[in-house]
Amino acid sequence: MTYLTLLLAIVCEVVATSALKQADGFTRLWPSLVCALGYGAAFYLLSLLLRTMPVGIVYAIWSGAGIVLIAAVGWFWFKQPLDIAAIVGLALIIAGVLIVNLFSSSVGH
Repeated sequence: MTYLTLLLAIVCEVVATSALKQADGFTRLWPSLVCALGYGAAFYLLSLLLRTMPVGIVYAIWSGAGIVLIAAVGWFWFKQPLDIAAIVGLALIIAGVLIVNLFSSSVGH
């Protein structure tokens, strides 16, 4: 259940960040509402996770996965190209998240 909650928090953050671009400085109502609700839900879910997992680990996984997913959304949805340096950097972030999840005793598996 912990990883499902974390996954939902990541999805909420990615949806909110995608809406942030569309909100155009919070001048458009619906994208602004999606942004506010998405971030609100993400932070609520993160607060639940902090009952059982260390804050540094939760935030590292949440932000790392969010960075990679929002880069993918930007690439596919908004047609924002990624150069080789960006792709290598994103691969390193993925590697870091995997290492933390698979090998760290800090994560309450």
